[in-house]
Amino acid sequence: MKIYVLLGHPDKESFNGQLFDRYVATAKKRGHEVRGQQLGAMHFDPVLWKGYGEKQELEPDLKTAQEHILWCDKWVLIYPMWWGSVPAILKGFFDRVLTPGFAFKYHEKDPFWDKLLKGRSYELINTCDAPKLWVWFQYRNGDFYTIKKATLEFCGLKKAKVWRLDKMKYKNEQDREKILLKIEKSIK
Repeated sequence: MKIYVLLGHPDKESFNGQLFDRYVATAKKRGHEVRGQQLGAMHFDPVLWKGYGEKQELEPDLKTAQEHILWCDKWVLIYPMWWGSVPAILKGFFDRVLTPGFAFKYHEKDPFWDKLLKGRSYELINTCDAPKLWVWFQYRNGDFYTIKKATLEFCGLKKAKVWRLDKMKYKNEQDREKILLKIEKSIK
């Protein structure tokens, strides 16, 4: 399988960075072709200044991301929950990369659209400090809903797996290693 792994946390030294490293290494060890990018190491303007009304030239790192998305069978996104949502840089990445004509195309005479990224799946790995139940009750899993329905599935990707790694601020190194091993075991 061809897997594109995106680290949606700007800090590579975070636990999300450890998840990224472990996922990439394990997938390669299991014989998959893997390409990875880390948002914190990428150089791009995350602001879509004129919306999609005016074309904004993509920086080289975003062009590479589009190439990886077209290349992959599965797109793995690893990110933290901040303020009940995704980090701003990840949202900016979506705005800039998943553009009309690349990820979707609206129909001229009806309210529908073509999903241009069909044939791919996605896996979400999210970390948060709150308990899962609280995130569901208080935020209604808003980050998952936005990424799954209004972003990736809007563009044609299908869900493969979704992880909510909760109560992270209470986890010690042993707990975190158990999480890394669980993610590792899930990669077939």
